[in-house]
Amino acid sequence: MKLLHPGEVTFAVVAENSTREPHRLTASSIGLAIPSDRSTYGYLSEHHSFGEPDNIAGEYAEELAAEMLATTLDVEFDSDKSWDEKKEIYRISNKIVRTTNVTQTAVGDKRGLWTTVMAAAILVFE
Repeated sequence: MKLLHPGEVTFAVVAENSTREPHRLTASSIGLAIPSDRSTYGYLSEHHSFGEPDNIAGEYAEELAAEMLATTLDVEFDSDKSWDEKKEIYRISNKIVRTTNVTQTAVGDKRGLWTTVMAAAILVFE
């Protein structure tokens, strides 16, 4: 927040989901895939769903970001074969990729009022 100034325009990736169905679980997630080689770019993904707890929605968003990063690198990606469970990293064409997510879930209001969840990644450049 210290790098942002009032009125400044920023780039953002936003995932948003809403429901007015009572007790319906809703999720929004941003996934991030970061290559260990800092001279290359990473990838952000957005995911929004119903009925998924935060850990499932977040894992899916991370997998999606890793898959899309592999696509931009023009390499094959199989999430089951690429995942190193012990180290909790993806290996894409012998390149190590770390992933993370920001996820928010909520249960729809019991009276049917609108319930909204949102996750965002704001890009700040120096």
